[in-house]
Amino acid sequence: MLDNLSSLQQRSLTGLGLLILAGFIGWMDSFFVMWVFLGTFYIFAFHEAMRLFKLTSAGAYVWAVLLWLIAFFYPNPDDLFFLIAIIFGSSLAYFHNFDKRLILPFLYPVSGILFFLVLYADYGIEAMFWLLVTVAVTDVGAYFVGKFIGKTKFSDTSPNKTLEGVFGGIVLATILGTYIGLYIAPFWTALIITLVTATASIFGDLFESYLKREAGVKDSGDLLPGHGGILDRIDGYLFAAPIMILTLRAFL
Repeated sequence: MLDNLSSLQQRSLTGLGLLILAGFIGWMDSFFVMWVFLGTFYIFAFHEAMRLFKLTSAGAYVWAVLLWLIAFFYPNPDDLFFLIAIIFGSSLAYFHNFDKRLILPFLYPVSGILFFLVLYADYGIEAMFWLLVTVAVTDVGAYFVGKFIGKTKFSDTSPNKTLEGVFGGIVLATILGTYIGLYIAPFWTALIITLVTATASIFGDLFESYLKREAGVKDSGDLLPGHGGILDRIDGYLFAAPIMILTLRAFL
């Protein structure tokens, strides 16, 4: 049915569906439900990253699933990337012909999604909402500001992004995100955290654009009509979530 709709209509309906789903998950406010929800994104994002990095290894999927299972029980899931790094280094030293590139999907997107889980576990659903609003407003704001007043190209990696749009998106996100952040942090702390999180999300989006250009593809996948793949939808969050965690830990 979605095939008969325009790209904008598909994007709007898919976005609305994701928003409703995210709202329902937030309303339930359950660690297990959040773990399952994020885990679904995690598996699809990992698969898309394997394709972008042009990797084929059934063993990598086994390790990815095992890592997410451990994350449910382990109190500091963001530490688990170091476990993978040690296992990877040991395998590399022992087998010699081990494909060095297999560390890449664990660096991106696995480590970023682990920080999603940490954000919820340590700071609650309010922090997840803060992150969601900050990144979404940065993305939407950058698009519309760039469309109306954008003239200066931001980066060759993403020719459609403009410097004016980027600054506009960050400013809008900082204003609205700071207000949301007041439920967790004092004003100036919320302002700083929102500002650096919004900025990080811009480069998260840019990094995924770089990966797609290197892989020679338009989208990371086709799971989400009008949006592309899972990575196309969460790219900004994969940089923003770790930065929000780091700044929350630094200031609170």
